[in-house]
Amino acid sequence: MSDFFVHKSSYVDDNVSIGNGTKIWHFSHIMKETIIGENCSFGQNCVVGPSVTIGNGVKVQNNISIYKGVTIEDDVFLGPSMVFTNVINPRSFIVRRDEFKDTLLKKGCSIGANATIVCGNTIGQYAFIGAGAVVIKDIPDFALVVGNPSRQIGWVSISGHKLNFKDGIAYCPETNEKYTLLKGTVVKE
Repeated sequence: MSDFFVHKSSYVDDNVSIGNGTKIWHFSHIMKETIIGENCSFGQNCVVGPSVTIGNGVKVQNNISIYKGVTIEDDVFLGPSMVFTNVINPRSFIVRRDEFKDTLLKKGCSIGANATIVCGNTIGQYAFIGAGAVVIKDIPDFALVVGNPSRQIGWVSISGHKLNFKDGIAYCPETNEKYTLLKGTVVKE
């Protein structure tokens, strides 16, 4: 049996899996067939699912809805009030449940407060999406992205520090880990 916490003001539907050490705070709703990993944290007023998969160590801040079609890998950070979409051309008078687009957030990426992730896109490993950005296309691993529409303005380390490349080589100022930039792709050595 799992050892997790759900605040008494929150609801967890049947057929949900929640990992050890996960905390679900005030006024949240975890919908059916959702899988949440270990050591996750959900702030107040979150809605998850149905049929969403979330990895281990994910931090979901206040006021976030994670819709069917969204997959979140391990160690992802979702800033307060960031938004996912699931349909490209919504209309209140047309049912488009069969047109939901998949969205993937890869390991270790961070999404800033009030950012919007338009459905059908992938956010790369350890990418950093700035507050208020509107993501309308795939984002590469380690990319630093800001604006509306979003644009890449640099690269970040696993620790979230901006990388300053010289002759294709950069070092994280916190960890001194080495990164190589080759043909528009960053690789951690």
